[in-house]
Amino acid sequence: MIRVENIYKSFDGNEVLKGISHDFFPGKTNLVIGRSGSGKTVLLKILVGLMAPTSGRVWYDKIDFSTLDKKEIREIRMQVGMLFQGSALFDSLTVEQNIRFPLDMFTNWTTREKLDRVNYCLERVNLAGVNSKFPSATSGWMQKRVGIARAIVLKPKYLFCDEPNSGLDPKTALLIDELIQDITYENQITTIVNTHDMNSVMEVGDNVMLLSGGEIAWTGNKEEVIASDNAVLQDFIFASPFLKRLRVDALEQQKNSRESK
Repeated sequence: MIRVENIYKSFDGNEVLKGISHDFFPGKTNLVIGRSGSGKTVLLKILVGLMAPTSGRVWYDKIDFSTLDKKEIREIRMQVGMLFQGSALFDSLTVEQNIRFPLDMFTNWTTREKLDRVNYCLERVNLAGVNSKFPSATSGWMQKRVGIARAIVLKPKYLFCDEPNSGLDPKTALLIDELIQDITYENQITTIVNTHDMNSVMEVGDNVMLLSGGEIAWTGNKEEVIASDNAVLQDFIFASPFLKRLRVDALEQQKNSRESK
């Protein structure tokens, strides 16, 4: 589990995060949602240690991340997988070399052990046999899958995904969501996903936190989204007339179902 306690972050006197406290649970897809400028990217950087909070604490299980020295931080980062928004693959390396990169950096495994792990991860994301391809020779959805394979190659305890569906069509985005969720469930990973994709929320939102103006505006899960009367959540989700109508219809169906019992 990852816990944040009373996180504040300011830049030149401008408060971007204002007292964020939240639990991110293992074995669940924990989503952080919000409009551009809501603070979710800053929060993600603080969670992974790329940025220090102005005040507050980040806990990895029972470990206070903010008190660790460089060696201890390295040990934690060996347990962390990261899926970047643009996949962030090295164009000059093959798929196999990209996935193996964290193993080369953080382990003393033999070449055979590394290759076995790479092949397992490729099979897990349904890309067996593409080892020798270069990223430029693969499609966008394949690059996302390679990014996921690299993110899980160290058998992470914690997985961070920054806008994993960016640039994907809705059908492919759903497949990526399901893959991330399956891996999370199978390995009981604490997975945190930064997204503004409401399809992701409705499909895999086990634990959802909505940020607005640097503050927590709403928390809940995908089952609670539609029925919530939180004004900020409604404004974020039901921005279009079509979605507003969808919510009205869903609430009407719930009402009719209760009355018929």
